[in-house]
Amino acid sequence: MATQFPDRQWGSRTHPISRLTSRFAATRVGSLVVRVLSPLDRRVLERTAGRYTALGPIGAPIIALTTTGRLSGQPRTTPLLYVHGGDVLYVIGSNFGQSHHPAWTANLLADPQAIVTITGERIPVRAEVLADPESKARIFGRFVEISEAYAAYRTRTTRDLRIFTLTRD
Repeated sequence: MATQFPDRQWGSRTHPISRLTSRFAATRVGSLVVRVLSPLDRRVLERTAGRYTALGPIGAPIIALTTTGRLSGQPRTTPLLYVHGGDVLYVIGSNFGQSHHPAWTANLLADPQAIVTITGERIPVRAEVLADPESKARIFGRFVEISEAYAAYRTRTTRDLRIFTLTRD
């Protein structure tokens, strides 16, 4: 059996503030606010080695995913919500429902080796696109359980939202 990924969730997704935040994030203005706050979250994650996140108190499970830039060759770190699957983590390229895929997904397609920072650990991982439609639908449903914003993102774009599995390398 593969080693389980750590999972540190603090806060509560069922708290009224968490539910309100999820509904706000589903709006276009809310998506913009979250995008603007992403660099702050990246700094918090980097400074705390993935122990804390700006969205943690509302129960948002967030990792820092470091990919290799496909054009620059430089490390690129992105804070992402994830779905915990024991020995696998799932991340989704929703890009807030924008018409184009987020850059980190293209980076993973070019080089599937990456690093996940979570609960004080930097873990080398290998990414693979989740292709099975049933599995994608099931995992997408788990993202919607985390934040209803994902359902809104799905309606804003016609592109296929890339879902990746991350396994220890």
